[in-house]
Amino acid sequence: MQRQEFAQQLWLDYVHTHPDIGALRLWPLSTAAEYLTLVTLNYGPFTAAALTGNLAHMGYRPMGHYAMADKGLLVHLLAPSDDSSWLVLAELQMGTLSKAPREAIEGLVQQSHPQDCKGHNLLCRGRPWPMPSWALYQQLQQAHPLAAWIAVMGPRLHHAGFDCGQLGEPMDTLDQRLNEVGMPSLQGQQNGVFTVSSLLDHRFYPTTPQKTVFADGDEHRLCLGGLALVQKHVEDNHERIADLLLPHHTRCEMA
Repeated sequence: MQRQEFAQQLWLDYVHTHPDIGALRLWPLSTAAEYLTLVTLNYGPFTAAALTGNLAHMGYRPMGHYAMADKGLLVHLLAPSDDSSWLVLAELQMGTLSKAPREAIEGLVQQSHPQDCKGHNLLCRGRPWPMPSWALYQQLQQAHPLAAWIAVMGPRLHHAGFDCGQLGEPMDTLDQRLNEVGMPSLQGQQNGVFTVSSLLDHRFYPTTPQKTVFADGDEHRLCLGGLALVQKHVEDNHERIADLLLPHHTRCEMA
């Protein structure tokens, strides 16, 4: 698979999962996201080590590793060889979960079909294991919200981040437009995955909760992602926003 095809599949899966984002017409459809936030877990064929190997074959090169112990994450920043979207691959560390939720999510992952556990499109083919029960989802939500998200969604694109500079509008203007279409932002430098550097203004917009059918047939409405707007405090034309996205104190060297 070529990088352009992979990015297109990621985006199509994203807007299919979040139709309200696919319906937005607040900026040109041709505008690429500054970065795409992908979430996975360090278990089986879905580890960051396995995925980054495949991504390297498509021209994504590692630009940095970040450890966020308070969130149980290792984050890998990957840059393409052109001006397209960077990737932020957040890997949930299963060892940060207590025994019961860890074994529960491992049990789900172990039910994946072998054909769904290989190839370049692991991140854009949907959840490869059975849907959890609502009770299991609640158990995982209490243990770690990202564990619950992964159980329902699988390794996948969580949200896209757009650079206000590239969109040609200040953040406050775009924020007002998103509010007008029913997508208010969350407060603070949070996006449901990682903390954003104080070098940037950042706002996260959850999508409308959607009806989700769980393993026993019961239905519940969940918000399963969103989009982000980011803007530099000082415009300088040197560094990409994606390279400033994660707090510097979380940067680490991987042995």
